[in-house]
Amino acid sequence: MERNKILRLYCAQINPTVGDFEGNYKIISSHIKRAIRNSVDIIVFPELSITGYPPEDLLLRPAFIEQNLKYLEAVMGLCSNITAVVGFVSRELGIFNSAAIINNKKLVSVYNKQYLPNYSVFDEERYFQKGSTGYIYNLNNTLFAVNICEDIYYSSGPLRYQAISGGAALIINISASPYHHGKIEERQKLLYTRAVDNRVNILYVNLVGGQDELVFDGSSMLVNEKGKILIQAKSFEENFFIYDLDTDDLDSARLQDAKYKNQRDSIRHETGAIPEINLESAGRQNTGQKNFLPDNNPSSSAKKITCIEEEILNALVLGTRDYIIKNGFKKAVLGLSGGIDSALTALIAGFAAGFENVTGVIMPSQFSSESSINDSKKLAQNAGFSTLIIPISSIYKTFIENIKENLVTDEINATKENLQARIRGNILMALSNEHGWLVLATGNKSEISVGYCTLYGDMAGGFSPIKDVYKTMVYRICAFINEKYNNIIPEQIIKKAPSAELKPGQTDQDKLPPYDILDAILKAYIEDERDFSDIAGLGYDKRVVSEVINMVDFSEYKRGQGSPGIKITARAFGRDRRYPITNKFRLKQ
Repeated sequence: MERNKILRLYCAQINPTVGDFEGNYKIISSHIKRAIRNSVDIIVFPELSITGYPPEDLLLRPAFIEQNLKYLEAVMGLCSNITAVVGFVSRELGIFNSAAIINNKKLVSVYNKQYLPNYSVFDEERYFQKGSTGYIYNLNNTLFAVNICEDIYYSSGPLRYQAISGGAALIINISASPYHHGKIEERQKLLYTRAVDNRVNILYVNLVGGQDELVFDGSSMLVNEKGKILIQAKSFEENFFIYDLDTDDLDSARLQDAKYKNQRDSIRHETGAIPEINLESAGRQNTGQKNFLPDNNPSSSAKKITCIEEEILNALVLGTRDYIIKNGFKKAVLGLSGGIDSALTALIAGFAAGFENVTGVIMPSQFSSESSINDSKKLAQNAGFSTLIIPISSIYKTFIENIKENLVTDEINATKENLQARIRGNILMALSNEHGWLVLATGNKSEISVGYCTLYGDMAGGFSPIKDVYKTMVYRICAFINEKYNNIIPEQIIKKAPSAELKPGQTDQDKLPPYDILDAILKAYIEDERDFSDIAGLGYDKRVVSEVINMVDFSEYKRGQGSPGIKITARAFGRDRRYPITNKFRLKQ
């Protein structure tokens, strides 16, 4: 009698590091060993899990490819009586972004990614050849197929012929899909559509962790043929789940589905038969255990994240933590101004590295208010991180005295304002050199967009956690933090008018429109790529729109010299928006 069509699946949502082959192997090994102990049929790892993602120009080094292949061999040796799907770089005539299908220590086949993304943060066509073939695998009387990340985004892509022409009951998609806000929900909708349209179960296994400016949120999930999420891994942390997938009823459901049958005949005519590979079964008797997560809680991570502010905060913390740890730092330092941006950056650093590993430096000048100094101290006291107080007034006066013959005015102009910021940047970098601390820049996207920041001053630093966070979102995240952490941010920091405090009575709104207006214009111009007339047509003052656009365009040279920061919007500066610094093109106004 034919046994029920059950596959015990293991989703290994791991956080590899680019180029750390030994470290990545150890992570992979630990999951394979756990999977074998739990009588798993198939264990699945994310895209390029052996190399880390994205390897970028490391892929141009033959030694990097060799190391990757060496560690694939080592992974194969672990897979006794189990099937594993592992992302790696294969080499034929060129290199491919590939999935190794390993069965009982044998490499039974390789799937090469067919759709190579070459937009936004992706440059895969620079490195990889396009794949063209695939297989159907038979394990425990269940047919399944494998594809990679972008392949699932196309309705006419590999999933369609794997599920319909090939009859696969399960599609395994291994992915390295980076986060931006709203991305988790977008993927859920995509997987729902693909599952329902093709009457197929989908196991989606995504990378998690920070890699330079990118954050991978994980959010791996198993979706059934009705589009229902059966189980989902946590977002923004390493996680795994085990699930017994019963596909026994799927064949009969497909036979009763006229749409499915019509598509099957049509696609088979187009593509022909898909080769099928029989895999060795471990012969285990599965117990029917379902919905197993490490904390024994089957609820999805989507229910645990309460709002977009929490989602973005989680991304910022994960990206900062991994940048600190993966680059060999243990502690971070930043300037504390008494403003909301440095407050948020300090808390992100504390959540990421531990508040005992964060130092805030208060650097008052003759223009600093007493309240800003006290607010900074109160924040540090509430959160539990240490502070240094290093006044800059005497340094500033000495500097002015030594260059006074080259100054054209006694007024406090941009030169003198920026000098204060640069003195502070020098102090932070000196502390970094002396103690090995990572300097965190505190600028937000609104300021960086329009150049309301000082090169080699407040832009100085090795990493910029809130670089892609608009000022209005900064306020929203801080409000969420205060609600969750008992008003850890002093109320005065949130309530007072933003100011650089570089001259008496200064506020940001002296040079910038209110942040709710500024951010709306910036989003329209930077992310939505709207023209001047379109933005003005939204009801904004034409003069203000023109000034904002001109400030964005003129400030490209500053952004080109800024530190990396975490991408959380759909179009971040740097990887996403790559404008030339030398550029005479301007929108018609």
